[in-house]
Amino acid sequence: MGQYFSNEELASNLKTIKVNILDNDYYFYTDNGVFSKSKLDFGTRTLLESISNENIFGKVLDVGCGYGVISVILSKKKDAFYEGIDVNKRAIHLANMNAKLNKCHNVTFYESNTYSNVNKKYNFIITNPPIRAGKDVVYDIVMNARNYLEKDGVLYIVIRKEQGAKSMMRDLEEYYNIDIIGRKKGFFVIKCILH
Repeated sequence: MGQYFSNEELASNLKTIKVNILDNDYYFYTDNGVFSKSKLDFGTRTLLESISNENIFGKVLDVGCGYGVISVILSKKKDAFYEGIDVNKRAIHLANMNAKLNKCHNVTFYESNTYSNVNKKYNFIITNPPIRAGKDVVYDIVMNARNYLEKDGVLYIVIRKEQGAKSMMRDLEEYYNIDIIGRKKGFFVIKCILH
């Protein structure tokens, strides 16, 4: 649970990892106390590969951004303005380092407990939600995204089948028109368009 909330007491062990995705190599600083510190996790990879053909523009919010993988990689593929938020201070510090490392000029990261420090609307919200933080946090992220989306805004989520993808899709239909745009090894990438 610590990796999602507080890790100030955890000793730092800064490393650099190489990620090859969508025909490019990227380098990321990672550290103790952040999600998937040794490699790109399969859910995020599936999410990025699934949305690589989508038309992404305008303002994009990356919720639970960790050390910045989604925003950094998408910013090199899709011309938009990216903001990433996470409750983990160390992750935000790394994400800002990674934006510089990968020469991203249209990406910023800041600390926020879900949407607590968010005060505008976006064309797209993208998330690989922190399942281990519990259902309340995950549902706060995906259900309340609608309050931070522009009209016709789109939410992209990746979630595993055994982590409740089917029931979440049923619940999402109250607010969004949903479509599964990617499916691999039990991971679903769900596109949610505001009603």
